[in-house]
Amino acid sequence: MAEITQRDGTWTFDGETVRITPGRGKGIHPLRQELGELAVPLRALAGISFEPDRKSGWLRLRLRDGACPVLRAAGGRLKDAADPYQLTVEKDRSGVAEYFVEEVRNALLVEQVPAGPVDGFLLPGPSVPVAGGGGDGMASFDGEIIRLTWNWKTNDSKLSGGPVSFPLSDVAAVHWAPSSGLENGHLRFVLKGAPTVVRAAEHDPYALDLWGLSKKEYMAALVAAAVLVRLPGATGKATGTGAALAAAGPAGIEAPAAPVPPAPSAPSGDDHDALLRRLRELGELHRSGVLTDDEFAAAKQAVLKRL
Repeated sequence: MAEITQRDGTWTFDGETVRITPGRGKGIHPLRQELGELAVPLRALAGISFEPDRKSGWLRLRLRDGACPVLRAAGGRLKDAADPYQLTVEKDRSGVAEYFVEEVRNALLVEQVPAGPVDGFLLPGPSVPVAGGGGDGMASFDGEIIRLTWNWKTNDSKLSGGPVSFPLSDVAAVHWAPSSGLENGHLRFVLKGAPTVVRAAEHDPYALDLWGLSKKEYMAALVAAAVLVRLPGATGKATGTGAALAAAGPAGIEAPAAPVPPAPSAPSGDDHDALLRRLRELGELHRSGVLTDDEFAAAKQAVLKRL
């Protein structure tokens, strides 16, 4: 068992699952708090890294494309503070973070987990009911019905029609984007049979216009993820209208697909010297007090198994 606890949260790894528990307090992004504890199976991981800095560092999990509905709904637009798959690490715990990384990487190598995309979601997504929004309104989803309600800042073209509700079965795609620079964000639902011409969110009765005035607007991403993972035949892949919307920038130009990282290679005989070096490093960490007796014994056993 590998474990690291910081103010930002706690990560544990039992050889099969990375369990992520967010921290508590004002410094924790509301999106991460609302998501709560996440259990990420090993087969959902493409990699892990530790990025040290002078004052602190960051543990980052890299998930296989399509494994997480929140990441799919966000389309790579989550800010670092909202990203549930990174952990701020204090400088004096960098040794524990490096040990955690080694444990996960060793398991990925042993289990030969590919780093490529998956055919379906491997995480369940946000629980329902869920609500979020800001800007000109709020969205809620109870597992069956999506509801959009407006406020006094809503454009008359939407406000005159009153609140909107529609069943999940009518939804063809959903897309969320945060505000960026002078561009507003949005939470947009595309209904089956809807015209292909996309209206601006401020005039679209099936979209929220997000202005980026509050962190809570990121909660709309959880609404999008909760809907996305429950769509009939839902997978982790972006397809059809949803793919075009997710990839489109302000000018509606589709962005190129991200390159698929290569799968990790299997350990070879050349790893022998590296494993011996790792044993020496673990001994130094243990002697200096960075690793406890139990942590050192577990880490040493894992290396010896590979030898």
